[in-house]
Amino acid sequence: MMWHVLIVVGMVVCAIQAIRVQRLLISALWLAGCSALVALLVYLLGAPEIAVIELSVGAGLVTVLFVFAINIAGEESLVVQKFIPAPLAWLLVALSVFLLGWLTLPGLSAAAGSLAQPDFTRVLWVDRQMDMMLQTVLIFSGTLGMIGLLSDSKKPHPPKEKSA
Repeated sequence: MMWHVLIVVGMVVCAIQAIRVQRLLISALWLAGCSALVALLVYLLGAPEIAVIELSVGAGLVTVLFVFAINIAGEESLVVQKFIPAPLAWLLVALSVFLLGWLTLPGLSAAAGSLAQPDFTRVLWVDRQMDMMLQTVLIFSGTLGMIGLLSDSKKPHPPKEKSA
């Protein structure tokens, strides 16, 4: 149970940092860290299939897509107008965290004692072997496609001859 609390605290820190940092690329990396911690928590709660999907898609592929989009669009900062006053926003966040904890923590303590921890290696490479191979191919294909899009290997055109 202590590990669950530490992971949730790490997720909250990563999520807050993803919002607070000024550079979009750094924000995408904080978001990937948050997603990796979500995958770890889901695994510890007894859903290894969902954890593998969250880790490969949430922390892997989505991060690669964010980095690609940031490189294409650039990191220009925008002037953002606040729609909700800051005290009201903090009150809503505190209320959401309280309700989330109130609704989930009793269920976690009851469920944590009854779940047997699956062997991660067996689940990943034996039970879900085809899923892992497909996700690996998709991630590598996406990465290679983006490298191809970002590369500057276009051949220069030969100079045109001027007609007199």
